[in-house]
Formats: sequence, structure tokens, C-alpha cells
Amino acid sequence: MRFDGKTIVVTGGALGIGKAACSILAERGGNVSIIDWDEDAGNAAREAITASGSDAMFTKADVSDLLDLEKAIAATAERFGRIDSLIVSAGIQRYGTAVTTTDEQWDEVLGVNLNGAWNAARLAIPYLRAAGSGSIVNISSVQALASQQNVLAYTVSKHALIGLTRSIAMDFAKERIRANAVCPGTVDTPMLEWAASLDPDPRSVYDACNRMHPLGRIAQPREIAEVAVFLAHENSSFVTGSVWTADGGLLTQIGGVPQTN
Repeated sequence: MRFDGKTIVVTGGALGIGKAACSILAERGGNVSIIDWDEDAGNAAREAITASGSDAMFTKADVSDLLDLEKAIAATAERFGRIDSLIVSAGIQRYGTAVTTTDEQWDEVLGVNLNGAWNAARLAIPYLRAAGSGSIVNISSVQALASQQNVLAYTVSKHALIGLTRSIAMDFAKERIRANAVCPGTVDTPMLEWAASLDPDPRSVYDACNRMHPLGRIAQPREIAEVAVFLAHENSSFVTGSVWTADGGLLTQIGGVPQTN
């Protein structure tokens, strides 16, 4: 799966799954536009790619701010002359129920996880049209298909992201613009590290997450990024409106059944 001559925008491309996707895309000849609000991590990700001889740019932007993101997308098109695919990996996690979640937390999570994906899509689609075809890949979560306790805003945002993906897929299929979603299980990312840090015994959180998955471990970012990159590539040209679980079997098992080993 080569991306020679192609330009791919990755929001949340400075860390985690997004960073891994950027590395794969660059390795396979793509021009990579990293968009993230973490300036230090974004510059480090760009430097790692350019040091390997590939081409990449980094733009600091808040994906929940349409005008801020518009500048980043426009800068990408100006630099590389085209945009062929979009991978939306920007996301945040906050905890709370329907009672304890604050208005600020709700707005923050929905702003990044849902509005950020919508903003990126509506800004990228005109460039995908100009390219004659394109692909949008939204990184969702198994919490788009099920839920846990105390994660109201996050679960709502990830469920809604599936609806956004399917709607885009239907509205733009005739223009050869595809949209798909990837739903990872637990992944070894800075988000998980932050979540584990809230527990008095962070190691126990990792151990519990490993045990939850039938494969006996959590995913590495590159394992999820490989799925996203496939969906961004023309090799997946007949795939649109789909939801791909990459969860180590997490949602396959019947809840409450003890592991046998």
C-alpha cells in the first residue's frame, strides 16, 4: 500500500494512534500533514518523519475551533497542492455520569471528539472532490458499540461519530468519497496512561485491561493505525460506511464468562 504522490491529513497526529498512522503513511511514500494542539509533540513527530527522508508538516490547531482548523487544512493544501485522505484521531476522555458530568466537560469532549471530526470532514471534502476521490477514516472506540460506567460524554461522542461516518459515506458516495470508522479496544496510548494515573495503582489498570481482551493484551498504536491506513488507501475502494472493530476480541465474548486461562 503505497501513498506516493498522495497527501494525508491526520488530526491528533502528534501522539498515540494518530502518530503511528503518520509514521506508516510516511514510510509508504505519503505527504503527511500532522494537526494537533500539542505543539511540542507535533514538532517532534514531524522531525522524526523528516529525519527519515519523508515529507511532513505540522500545524498547531484546536480541532473544535472551525476557523483554527480551516487555517491548518488550507496550509496543507498550499504546501502539498492536494489532499487525498483524512484520518481523524484527535480525541479526549473525561469521566462522569449523566448527573456528575459538567456542562464544561460535555462541551469539551463533544467539541473535540465529535465537532472536531465534523469540522475536519467538511473542510477536507472540497479538496477530496478536487482530487477526484478520497477517504475519511474516523477513529472511534468500542465505546461506540457498548459502554462502561462513568463515561457519559465520551461514549456519547463515540456513538455519534459512527452516525457522522455513515452519513458522510451516504452523502458523498457518488463523488467517490468514502468514510469509515475504526473502533479500537484498549490501546497503549498517552490517553490510557493518563486514565491509569487517576488510579492509586496505575499498573493494576493495565493488568485489568490486558485481562479484559481475549488476546490477553492491549493493542499497540501501530496495530490500530494499520487498519486506519488500509481504509485510507485505495485498496479499500469498495469499503464505505463500515465500522471496523480492532479490539482483540473484546466485544466478541459474552460478558460475565470467566477466562479459562
